[in-house]
Amino acid sequence: MTLRLPPDVKEALRATAARENRSMQAVAIDAIERYTSERTRRRDEILARILVEDKDLLDDLA
Repeated sequence: MTLRLPPDVKEALRATAARENRSMQAVAIDAIERYTSERTRRRDEILARILVEDKDLLDDLA
């Protein structure tokens, strides 16, 4: 996989990696893992809230 980043994003990634004494790849992987897990967590919370708040409607539709 080739990841093309805008120059400003690439520089921010490079600076973060240097500051943390990590590779740019390690920082990027960490960021992607955090992003995807947060999205999954938010989706699960929203679905759980819908199941509670709209229980009667969902029961009627079933």
